[in-house]
Amino acid sequence: MQLHFTPTDGSWLNLVEVFFAIIERQALRRGDFASVEELMAAIGRFCDGWNQRCQPFAWTKDADQILTTLKRQNTSATNH
Repeated sequence: MQLHFTPTDGSWLNLVEVFFAIIERQALRRGDFASVEELMAAIGRFCDGWNQRCQPFAWTKDADQILTTLKRQNTSATNH
């Protein structure tokens, strides 16, 4: 078993927050929605367009390179 230290600022939840910030900036800001249904439709249109333009993430390093880098880093500054 190999455990990986995941810093708080590197969690998947931050990606969710970023996605909602993008939706707010690109689809909802300055919008005028007369109902919840209109708001949901705007979010749906944004997500449809987002999914049509999506591309797979291209990793620039393989797992061995990443693990080698992690072994060199001190992940804890505590002295206990």
